[in-house]
Amino acid sequence: MRLPIIKHVLNFIEENDEDWVNETIELLESITEISSLKDDELDVIGELLSNLYGTLEVNKMMKEGMDKKEAMNSFMKRVVGSIDK
Repeated sequence: MRLPIIKHVLNFIEENDEDWVNETIELLESITEISSLKDDELDVIGELLSNLYGTLEVNKMMKEGMDKKEAMNSFMKRVVGSIDK
């Protein structure tokens, strides 16, 4: 997860809407089904998907009343906590 990417996509959602991100996720997930993709290509797509899903989670927390900074910090703490387990 890359916080700068999450921030950028959050700004995109604020300027446009969340549906674009959901559709991008659907497209990237579809692309992963191509059998000729190399492992490093799948890794890049996986990283993009992780950041997009993370952004949606942060956006959800913001909709529930958290401010942007608090939501991002809370999400990243959860990510780091799950890695440490």
